[in-house]
This record gives sequence, structure tokens and C-alpha cells, in this order.
Amino acid sequence: MTVVVPYPTLLSTVAGVFAERGVPPDRAEVAAEALCHGDLTGVTSHGLVNLTRLYLPLFDSGRTDPAADLAVTRDLGACLHADAGRALGLWSASHAMDLAAARAARHGVGLVSLRGATHIGCAGHHAARAVRHGMIGLVASNCGGQRIARPPGGLRAVLGTNPLALACPAGDRHPFVLDMSTTVVPTGRVRAAARAGQEIPPGWLASDDGTPVTDPAAFDRGEAHLLWLGGYPETGAYKGFGLGLLVEVLSALLSGAALGPASDSGVDDDIGVLALAVAPDLLRPGFADDADRLFAALLDCPPVDEGRPVSYPGWPEGERAQRRRVHGVPLRRELYEELSVVAPALRAAG
Repeated sequence: MTVVVPYPTLLSTVAGVFAERGVPPDRAEVAAEALCHGDLTGVTSHGLVNLTRLYLPLFDSGRTDPAADLAVTRDLGACLHADAGRALGLWSASHAMDLAAARAARHGVGLVSLRGATHIGCAGHHAARAVRHGMIGLVASNCGGQRIARPPGGLRAVLGTNPLALACPAGDRHPFVLDMSTTVVPTGRVRAAARAGQEIPPGWLASDDGTPVTDPAAFDRGEAHLLWLGGYPETGAYKGFGLGLLVEVLSALLSGAALGPASDSGVDDDIGVLALAVAPDLLRPGFADDADRLFAALLDCPPVDEGRPVSYPGWPEGERAQRRRVHGVPLRRELYEELSVVAPALRAAG
């Protein structure tokens, strides 16, 4: 059973929760947009379910500073190095991309290397902020000192799920937005299945001896570990692990944030973020027309099943978001009740 909440009500309610915790109102609105993006697009594992489970505990424990601002420590024109100072990552990652886009408007490319961040939510949302300026956006984020996934053949976890996202304009269509963990799934999807009492498919988790595990609760019991994209070494796990290391290099090694394999904390503090924006029209004329042709051709590909047309990453999410902006965002009744405790204003909308 679900409760449908108007999207503007959801945004203002969540922004109010963040503002009550000391986040400046303008930043609270940016953070609310980033968090609500998950439910708006259907990526619910990274949406409002995390408000009480992840973000509010950051405030309660003092692991995030609601009033912190990005401190620029080096400015090279097209490139910036900054320290987020434990600011709410839902805001700081978006702000980093906005800064990168502003530099790209002048130099053709803009890069912000950020340390000291907290959990950023959906990396694809932050990458897609570049598309608002007609730019390509790339976001890479490690998980700070948190270690979740083992190297192929290893017995100890060394890296987080290390998400990577790229967004690109697609003409009048929904933008291309690739938003992926470098593990086969993020931990949020595993835990969502555990909360729902559902089995997961073989290939998400494995036991120490490599046996597939389909009980999602086994992950938090310490009886199973998360696999990299590709699954097992024989099926390409080294590619997923390599992408995870690529993210660690770009986001954490470059910025000086916590390095998962070398950290003693074991928690997702001091996250590193890379925000890169490219202004393609400054590099060459015709990019927009070519992008239009590229994504039109993909949508025109004949499908195997007429009921399931071919699309590209970002298209289904864009369609879903378009509907939900008009008709409201469905929330599970249990989640709605949970949120209503910390945001009583939400109940009036249900």
C-alpha cells in the first residue's frame, strides 16, 4: 500500500527537516532535491528511506556539520581543490558540480576535487546538474573509510561500492544518465530486499567459499559479501574491481580524502568526490546536433519485445520523474508513517 505525496510538498517537507537541523535554507533545498531524486526516479534505495536511517543519524552523531561551507584550498582556474568540512554531502556534491560547471563555462572544462564529504546520495543526480548548463557531467565518489567489497581472490573488504556517474544532454529527450555502483548492486538494494523479506538473485552476494547467497539479510549478519560488477573472476569481476579502484583514485587519492584500503576508521567519513564538467559546444560546433542523432538512433532500435522498447540509461528514470512531478510521488505506507514522525507536515499531504 502506498501514499501519493505531491512532489513540491515532498521537497519542502524534507528541506524543512534539514533546515531544522541547522542547514541553511538554500542548501537545505538543494539537499532535499538530491534526496527526493531517488523516489522521483524510482531509485528508492537511495531515496527517502535513508532520511532516518542514514542522514539524520549523521546530524545526531556530529559526523556532519550542518553549517559547514566548502573551503577552497587551491584554485588553478579550471581546477579547484576544496574541503567540504563534513558538510551534508547531498548539498556539497551538488555545489561541487555547480562550481565545476561555472569553470567549464570559462575554460571548456571544470574540475572540483573534494575531500571531507559525507554521503552524497544518487551520484547521477549531481552529475545531471551539468546538463542544465548544456554540459557533460561526471561524478565519482568513494565511500571514505568504509570497506564493503573484497578484491577478487581476497578475504578482506578493501573498498566501498564506489559509485560512478556520467550525464549528457540528449537533445529534447531525457538526458543520458549512467549512475552505477562498481559492485553488482549497491548495499541499499540488498538491504531493501532484506526489509521486504525478499530473496535476491544469485550473483549479488557470495559466501567465503564463493557459493551464491540469495538471503539478503546474510550481508548484515556478516555471512556474505558483495560482488563486483562481473560477479566472479571468470566472468569479469576484475573489471568491476578495476572500476572501483578507478573511482578511488579519481575521488579520494586525488583529493586527499580517506582511502578505503588504508583507513582504520571503517566508516564512511571523509568521502572523496570528483566533479567534472565539460562544455562541449566550446570545444566544437555541432555537438548538440550529434547528441540528438545519437540518442534518437538508440530509441529507434527495433526491440525484441514490442512491449519493451529500447531505451538508454536515464530514459526510464526521466519518464518516471516526469509522471511523478505531475501526479505525485508514491511512498510505501510504512515509509510514509516513518517520515511523518520526523516531519509531521507530511501527514497533511497524505
